[in-house]
Amino acid sequence: MANSKRVLFQKRRLRVRNKLRKVNAGRVRLSVHRSNKNISVQLIDDVNGVTLASASTLEKDLGVIGKNNVDAAAKVGTAIAERAKKAGVEEAYFDRGGFLYHGSIKALADAARDGGLKI
Repeated sequence: MANSKRVLFQKRRLRVRNKLRKVNAGRVRLSVHRSNKNISVQLIDDVNGVTLASASTLEKDLGVIGKNNVDAAAKVGTAIAERAKKAGVEEAYFDRGGFLYHGSIKALADAARDGGLKI
């Protein structure tokens, strides 16, 4: 049976996650999920199993409800950088999941870096 898009996505996601586990050094994980309409990001402390901060295009205060584009991703990246500072997090490792590092995923990471989060 040929590999479906979903199976290939799962393989890519697990490959990325396993590589990050080897080098995480106790840092928190900046996990990204992108759908056709929205993008969301969470800062996760895997040691304690706690989400420290999150941001999404579903939030009204960001003003980008229902948009999944580069500009919306940049606003979400800036928001997560601000919330990370409030939570006392200065550096994290970037878990892009199975998503390719271009377009809105890249814009989110660049905006988080510009906001002061060390990725």
